[in-house]
Amino acid sequence: MAQGTARVEEGGEDPRRRIPRTDALLALPAVVAAQAGLGAQVVRGIVRAVQDRARRGEIAPEQVERAVLDALGARSASSLRPVLNATGVIVHTNLGRAPLSPAARRALQDAAGYTDVELDLTTGARGRRGAAARAALLAACPAAEDALVVNNGAAALLLATTALAAGREVVWSRGELVEIGAGFRLAELVASAGAWVREVGTTNRTHAADYREACADGAAGVLLKVHTSNYRIEGFTSEVGIAELAAIAHEHGLPLIADLGSGLLHPEQALPQEPDAAAALEAGADVVLTSGDKLLGGPQAGILLGTAETISRLARHPLARAVRADKLALAALEATLAGPMPPVLAALRTDPDALRRRTDALAARLGGRTVAHDGRVGGGGGAGVPLPGWAIALEEELAAPLRAGSPAVVGTVQGGSCLLDLRCVPVEDEEALVEAVAAAREQCLSHGVRGIVR
Repeated sequence: MAQGTARVEEGGEDPRRRIPRTDALLALPAVVAAQAGLGAQVVRGIVRAVQDRARRGEIAPEQVERAVLDALGARSASSLRPVLNATGVIVHTNLGRAPLSPAARRALQDAAGYTDVELDLTTGARGRRGAAARAALLAACPAAEDALVVNNGAAALLLATTALAAGREVVWSRGELVEIGAGFRLAELVASAGAWVREVGTTNRTHAADYREACADGAAGVLLKVHTSNYRIEGFTSEVGIAELAAIAHEHGLPLIADLGSGLLHPEQALPQEPDAAAALEAGADVVLTSGDKLLGGPQAGILLGTAETISRLARHPLARAVRADKLALAALEATLAGPMPPVLAALRTDPDALRRRTDALAARLGGRTVAHDGRVGGGGGAGVPLPGWAIALEEELAAPLRAGSPAVVGTVQGGSCLLDLRCVPVEDEEALVEAVAAAREQCLSHGVRGIVR
């Protein structure tokens, strides 16, 4: 059939009359079954879209039923597509940051229905929301007296500054006025809480005297220390550590907030310069803020760890209700903390020699070559810290069809090659990666793309 609007065939018959009726297509057993997972409205939309293709002459009427079944088979309940992360960036914000562990994924399924999220099943009385996740956090970080979980890291900072400094000043070093992805500036978030940002020091050097001077007039409500997780200032620099900053804050009767961002609860050998929550609390911070979906390796969440008095004050604030974590995040966070090593830490601690052997073996199967390639932490952690490793170099032209394939494979393009770093690709997904590369190569060959070798 010709492309474009269907034409009347010889003898006067309009082929569009042969397009199956909507009710007939919706009555097909496979279509009826698909409605249970996708919903009637989505299924009806798919049916109509395929019928429209036939009316435009893109497919024959006899192909409509098959096209409907194929479209339903390819459609998932969500438009989010699984991706094989072959970039070497562990906490890749564009790819959803931390992949959850099998334990956390099971916890999500268990929590998807009715749960005892705010019910004490023993007494039948209302229970404390997130009690199990809180207990898991305190077990993982004994330096904290109490913990609170909100829906993300920005919410944690918003709640802390609103509850502790609304209408007053947040004293903050100019060298720590961080902007993160998509132009999001932490200072603007703090200002939206009704607090005043009081900048002290300079971009490269801030001293204890700067903080003391800012506290002298009584306008300060809190001192804020922010880890510059996505950049580093080197050279002629000076900053005030948490222990000294806590002494200044407490000298003036003020709390100290330490926003660490990247999610380490304890020191990590692979990232010796990355701050951790336990050390910050032991140094005197009243509340430490961190993210659940970065180096902790869990779901999106904002985690607040601190003194019992400070956490209680934050939990009682009305904003805490607006930013609280849902049952799915609480379940996944608890399972991440209590379960085995999450994928993020496994990728971070990957042995370069083992990665080399694995890369060599797969490169031979894919017709590529092994090249040195540094991985990265990503997600605002370990700024400037390379993670030595290896990647498979393939034809640059494969990058686009790999991204569009199923599963989607996202690598990097460097030096005229498409690089696939296996650091974040689970071993069990290697066969899927091999098949994806083969499909991408065949697609390029069928379109006459130059530079592709079978």
